[in-house]
Amino acid sequence: MPQVFRIGPYWIYFWANEGRPGEPVHVHVSEGNPSENATKIWITASGKCLLAHNNSNIPAKALRNIMRIIEARSNEVIQKWIAFFGEATYYC
Repeated sequence: MPQVFRIGPYWIYFWANEGRPGEPVHVHVSEGNPSENATKIWITASGKCLLAHNNSNIPAKALRNIMRIIEARSNEVIQKWIAFFGEATYYC
């Protein structure tokens, strides 16, 4: 699974097998190693973040900061998504 970047102890990454057709652009977030119960964040076409779920129970303040950083780096996330999956669609 490709790691996009890290924010302190949190890994921001894609799962390598997102199925076909692929899901819209999103990242998973977990503290430390990736896990099946990771938090999922959609990236919109305008670069905003939408929380799909917080399955890894990241504290609210940390999650807000993580989402703010992901939004600031959304172009990087989208480019890495396209480089890995070959195309990008958006949740909205």
